[in-house]
Amino acid sequence: MTAGQDGLHRSPHIMSFIDNTLERQSALRTDAEWLRGRFTRPDAGVVLLTPTQIVLNGDDTPSIRHRPEKALALGAKREEMVFLGEEADGTRPLFAAALTKSEEEVEALPNLTGIDLRTLALQGLLPSEDISALAQARAMVHWHQSHKFCSRCGHPSNMAEGGYRRDCPSCGSQHFPRTDPVVIMLITHEDKALLGRPPRLAPGIFTTLAGFMEPGETIEQAVRRETMEEAGISVGDVKIVANQPWPFPANLMLGCTGEATSTEISMDDNELEACRWCSRAEVQQMLDGTHPAGDRVPPPISIAYQLISGWISGRY
Repeated sequence: MTAGQDGLHRSPHIMSFIDNTLERQSALRTDAEWLRGRFTRPDAGVVLLTPTQIVLNGDDTPSIRHRPEKALALGAKREEMVFLGEEADGTRPLFAAALTKSEEEVEALPNLTGIDLRTLALQGLLPSEDISALAQARAMVHWHQSHKFCSRCGHPSNMAEGGYRRDCPSCGSQHFPRTDPVVIMLITHEDKALLGRPPRLAPGIFTTLAGFMEPGETIEQAVRRETMEEAGISVGDVKIVANQPWPFPANLMLGCTGEATSTEISMDDNELEACRWCSRAEVQQMLDGTHPAGDRVPPPISIAYQLISGWISGRY
């Protein structure tokens, strides 16, 4: 077990999207001339995205990086490229841009492969640093694609500061990328864990409860509210134990554990199609793939897996 950059201890199964090593250069990316210089460097690269996929470069050894001239030739617009960052030594600057081409059009082009980010993370074929940079790219590009107009006056806005701000030329408003915090919690009582099944999950997968934070809430308050709303279970002590960017499209998962002070489940049918207390032995079967009903937990790329496996191993 090793300690991550945030000081939290990691299991041998590491979550995805947490190892972004890019220097974002917030003090320098405000300089348009500096950004132009990074874009024209011979070692510059561009991450390309369609509405649902990452476009990889190359067949035998896929890469997330495309040469800037190739990105432009494929339809990426220079004025809409986000600066993701560069290596700590000032090399290999990386940008991100959206393509208007469909997935079918991308697949028809030589040496290009389109794949969704979740599948790419599950495959484990790319370095964790690249997967984490893709999380940043997907969240940023999605924000620009969905926030092209000023929310105050409705006028088209313009990208600024390398993509970390949008300015309205009409009313002068400034808009900034958003990250939506989500509490995700393993609730336990004595030697049992509360697991649920949202309808969106694949058949047989049981996971921790989760929900969006609301304005004016602490993390602990959100854990208690969401658990009561979804399962009718009251929660006492809450501990914050881990966190993970989750770029679907732009969430920050706040991993918590909580101790239940009641046990009778009153499930919200709009949120869950199943919810139950599972013994430690049953959860171990889910982790091992030996559950008699075929039930299982989410894959190791998720914080839910870390919370569940951490409870089994005694880390949490």
